[in-house]
Amino acid sequence: MKFYTTLHKYYCGIDLHARILYVCIIDDQNKKLVHQKIGANKKAFIELIKPYLDHIVIGVECMHCWYWVSDLCDEYNIKFVLGHALYMKAIHGGKAKNDKIDSYKIARLLKGGNFPLAYNYPKEMRATRDLLRRRTKLVQHGAQLKAHIVNTNSQYNYPPLDLNMKNKGVREAFKSRYDDEVVQRNVSFDLVILESYALELKKLEYFLENKAKQHRADYYAQLRTVPGIGLILAMTILYEIGDINRFKSVKNFASYSRLVKCKAESAGKTYGTSGNKIGNGHLKWAFSEAAVLYLRGNDKARRYLNKLQKRMSKAKALSALAHKLGRSVYFMLKNKTVFDDERFLKS
Repeated sequence: MKFYTTLHKYYCGIDLHARILYVCIIDDQNKKLVHQKIGANKKAFIELIKPYLDHIVIGVECMHCWYWVSDLCDEYNIKFVLGHALYMKAIHGGKAKNDKIDSYKIARLLKGGNFPLAYNYPKEMRATRDLLRRRTKLVQHGAQLKAHIVNTNSQYNYPPLDLNMKNKGVREAFKSRYDDEVVQRNVSFDLVILESYALELKKLEYFLENKAKQHRADYYAQLRTVPGIGLILAMTILYEIGDINRFKSVKNFASYSRLVKCKAESAGKTYGTSGNKIGNGHLKWAFSEAAVLYLRGNDKARRYLNKLQKRMSKAKALSALAHKLGRSVYFMLKNKTVFDDERFLKS
């Protein structure tokens, strides 16, 4: 966990919501200078903090609506820090809790050097990352629709089709498969959405790939040299990392990517692991998928996995392979090199 420890003359804590924000400003002597609620309006906010602009730091919790505050601070050259929501939740203990109290606590955390930092993602790539994440949600929804169709087919004891639901011909066969018009309408509803997804997702992926080449063509080209990392996984890793130089070591990167587990220890005793949900779940998914895809048609990789399985279960062996891929990606991007399959399997 990293904390913000830089000293300033004024510290501003904001409890941020979609339509309102509660602002608290204290000075370096802990004197409360401002403590009030205002609307989520840029002009009103700047007017409120105007007397302190030259010597102030602004801290907000990493919630869904922090983008505009970050961009506004960047526009006015104001120091802005983003707080890690999970760590701040643990720190914000107290009998009473409301917006007024929370804003004051955030300001005090800033002043005391106990403000837990999250990554302030660059504005230029932020919207594309969000669009890529939305694509993932749409694909997951499409998988649920396909599962519903297949389950309905089994529910009414119709013979299964050999081909996958992603095949257009298979989807066409389901448009007039059922005798009951209500069941057919239920399945047809799924099919209409799936057809729309199939059409629009292709356009979206083409658009995202062009954006990836504009933002970080070097990262994209390097990632595509890894067997098992295709278009979507490469873009996911690229946009979730942002800038590899923000990680001081490969250990920091592996921890952020949820590729390692941390022991929970007390009084010399181990109580399992902790913090498994802290980090980037999208990177965890990407490297887990890459590990499975890396094994396809790769006899050397399969032999390596079998070697790992002699001292651990298959699930743990795949996790170890994903961790190894994550470490390799870190050094590739850091050192501006491409993937070396021989070196990867030897090390």
